[in-house]
Amino acid sequence: MPDGSLLQTGGFNDGDQNARVFKPCTDNNVIIIGGTGQFNYEFYPKTVGADGLYDLPFLYETSDPRIENNLYPFVFLNVDGNLFIFANNRAILFDYINRVVIRNYPAIPGGDNVNITADVVVCGGAPIGSFTNSSNGDFVGALNTCGRIRITDPDPQWVMETMPLARVMGDMVLLPNGNVLIVNAASAGVSGWDLGRDPVLSPIVYRPNNPFGSRFEIQASSTRPRMYHSTTILLRDGRVVVSGSNPNAYNNFSSRFPTDLTMEAFSPEYLDFQSENLRPIIVSPASHTMIGYGQQLCITFTIAGKVNKDLLMVTMVRPTFTTHSFSMNQILLILGSGNEIGASLGHRRRSTYEVRVMTPGLNILAPPGYYLLFVVYGEVPSQGIWVQIM
Repeated sequence: MPDGSLLQTGGFNDGDQNARVFKPCTDNNVIIIGGTGQFNYEFYPKTVGADGLYDLPFLYETSDPRIENNLYPFVFLNVDGNLFIFANNRAILFDYINRVVIRNYPAIPGGDNVNITADVVVCGGAPIGSFTNSSNGDFVGALNTCGRIRITDPDPQWVMETMPLARVMGDMVLLPNGNVLIVNAASAGVSGWDLGRDPVLSPIVYRPNNPFGSRFEIQASSTRPRMYHSTTILLRDGRVVVSGSNPNAYNNFSSRFPTDLTMEAFSPEYLDFQSENLRPIIVSPASHTMIGYGQQLCITFTIAGKVNKDLLMVTMVRPTFTTHSFSMNQILLILGSGNEIGASLGHRRRSTYEVRVMTPGLNILAPPGYYLLFVVYGEVPSQGIWVQIM
């Protein structure tokens, strides 16, 4: 929530009737969308004078009989304050205030589930019919495609790219420098209990600003399969924690893919010791600083040597929580790219600089709450500091 507290809804079995995915609105409320057999949404706190539930036919239209393939709609807050909702292989732009769909996006090519970037990125998934096939013991290979769409274009179209490794139920994490880490998953079967096969042990980094055809890079492999019910989260120091994996109904440590209660940290290449000279250190403001909307923010940092302002940017990353291959609440904002860099003040072997950037002007760009703020130089981020925007 905007004040840093946690709201948790729903659950499994006894909590079936309340299982939901929720997303903060710009007015500090929470919208709760979908769930098992729930083709509707509601708000928390509940709307005064209303029964609380609102039908969303889009969820029914994207649900296939007996196949739970849209329990967790992917929800993004668009720059115009509306919600971009992706489910199954379709997407809409939804005005939750007036309760109307204002745009229907084209179905992603092939009619297969994948991942999005915003531009919005959606990667991997399984071909149509894979759930039934896997349930019958036929584990079809996963998709190796990514769909990318610019949702603000007048005539948005999916642009398809090819990953070096196919995967289903992978996790995607926004890194402080704007790149995307794709990790975990299986290369055959589907997402759901013990219906995945052939773990994918090598993460991929997706560089959205690279030329088409050169955006993917395979990373160092793990030794632990991370299948159904695995999670990821970005840390202040730029590492990504990868944990869990349990395709079993209960804890089972002797099955094909045993329950895994371990945690490990993936270090992107920007944490290599050879990048230390590029790594900024934020001097001020202090962590847990409160900031407002549309204000100038002065950040003092040190770095080894002179700074090329074209290689500098300041980013804010909203903390996420991950379940079922989707990181709820995931937002990365670029506040500036070399905006007003002050002269070097000198500091032993390191130089001290000031960079002035503007905070997001509207809460539709950055919902109230906590963010990790990074100074990034040459794709190498500082350690993040917590800021709270209200």
